[in-house]
Amino acid sequence: MKSLPRLNFEFADRFFSSYLKGSVGFKSRDAKRREKNSSRGSQPFDKGRDFVLAAESLDELVDQFHWNSRLDQAALFANWVNVVGKDSAGASEPEELINGVLTVRCRSTAWATQLRLLQPKIFEKLVDLHPKLQITDIRFIGPTAPSWKKGPRSVPGRGPRDTYG
Repeated sequence: MKSLPRLNFEFADRFFSSYLKGSVGFKSRDAKRREKNSSRGSQPFDKGRDFVLAAESLDELVDQFHWNSRLDQAALFANWVNVVGKDSAGASEPEELINGVLTVRCRSTAWATQLRLLQPKIFEKLVDLHPKLQITDIRFIGPTAPSWKKGPRSVPGRGPRDTYG
């Protein structure tokens, strides 16, 4: 049985490597893969593999979705006690902030009247504590009475009177 002659690929390798070096912008599939993986930062201490603090990540998220004004508003609502005091905060709570007008719901009409008398001081404190919110006015409203009308038909009557507030 005849043995096959050993093939020498050195000549072919040299030819193709010189051919590839002469061509501009041509990269082998393996070279492209190696380049892509090297730019990815796959080594443990490469650039891009540094740890990121959670606070920095959350700050970027808040900026990306423009949540700053909503978070400032939530801070005001959560810290309402610091603005009006413990007693007044127990009888009132901020309900909404739309176009610079803060609406505060009070437990009774008496509390709403009392807080309206203190409105200049409350407004001054709001501007000091939360300048980013740009509050222009404060509305203190009393409780709403429940509707006694149920169903599609209703008859005129005297109504519920002033029993709520």
